[in-house]
Amino acid sequence: MHHQPHAAAGPYDKPDLLCLCHLSWDFVFQRPHHLMSRFARERRVFFWQAPAYDAAEPWLDVSTRDDGLVVAVPHLPWHGWDASDVMLCELLDAFMAEQGIGEHVAWYYDPLAVGYTRHLQPLATVYDVMDELKSFKWAPDHLPDRERELLERADLVFTGGRSIYEARVGLHPSIHLFPSSIDAAHFNRARGDVDDPADQAGIPHPRIGYCGVLDERLDLELVRGLAAARPDWHLVFVGPAAKLDEDDLPRAANIHYLAGKPYAELPDYLGGWDVAALFFARNEHTRFISPTKTPEYLAAGLPTVSSPIVDVVRAWGSTGLVHIAETVDEWVQAIESALAESDRRGWLERVDVELAKTSWDRTWQEMSELMEEVLEQRMFAAGDEWDALENEVSGLMASAGD
Repeated sequence: MHHQPHAAAGPYDKPDLLCLCHLSWDFVFQRPHHLMSRFARERRVFFWQAPAYDAAEPWLDVSTRDDGLVVAVPHLPWHGWDASDVMLCELLDAFMAEQGIGEHVAWYYDPLAVGYTRHLQPLATVYDVMDELKSFKWAPDHLPDRERELLERADLVFTGGRSIYEARVGLHPSIHLFPSSIDAAHFNRARGDVDDPADQAGIPHPRIGYCGVLDERLDLELVRGLAAARPDWHLVFVGPAAKLDEDDLPRAANIHYLAGKPYAELPDYLGGWDVAALFFARNEHTRFISPTKTPEYLAAGLPTVSSPIVDVVRAWGSTGLVHIAETVDEWVQAIESALAESDRRGWLERVDVELAKTSWDRTWQEMSELMEEVLEQRMFAAGDEWDALENEVSGLMASAGD
């Protein structure tokens, strides 16, 4: 008789998924959101995000979203990393008991979470490396140690870009490259007639747009220089500022900050731009990035200019689908040629051939299959152990009866 794992509570027969993430569910819609919202259609998904240090006593904010996905936000006082791990461990254990989470998959984006989840015994552990967190501003000193430990614990490692993959390929026996994907139909809407949102409608053309978080990866000097070089161009930023003071942001009559927008509204904004931009600095924060924005801009039908980010150059620049520029002068030339693009239809056809090679549905499906393989191996191993135990018991009983 094989040992059968007990089914997850609720209408699903697949094990629960506990996602431990450094990002907030309510921030910008990114890789974890695309994948977890798809998992939530077939199993219970619990999205546990990094703590907010804003409370006198530890407490947990729990809410339910689309497809029943549960978001848990820990609120803690700050007494140092070790104290945080103890508090988070207690909050997580109580939460798992309350939600009836038994056999589960642990899916990590945040290596720091290892500090308070070591005691868990998931059926499978997945580490999806979407960012080179070590290079982020304010990354704690012990993050590399936590990541090494997570790589040892993980059954599967996925990476969000080729540079991140190459930096880890020798560190784990089962590592898989899944570059950031695209929900093409969503962004294709920007190619049709969309109503210019009220806060963008008054901005003159040509508009050069950037969509995403405004943080230490942005090249602020480039933005300043470009705005000064071409006062007739209008630079539009759609996204929240993070880890940057508002005072640090370049200010000029032709720079417009429209704040963060819901994912559903992004095509309306992109549809009103003339050129899309990836204003990234060349620094340690951007060395390994593989921006999801690139295929989103292209799906929106926008000529795109990017700084020479390795993964962008490899995937899109080398084929001429994206213009690459570094200095302010190069950016001016690249934007001018993007605005003047004569064979727009031929370029779009080439873009669509490239974009058709991937989708979030396909990425999720392939990840899911790899995860199911690990779970099946686990079940067989558990079944063999059970059979061995039963045989041992039968043998003991038989010899006792002799």
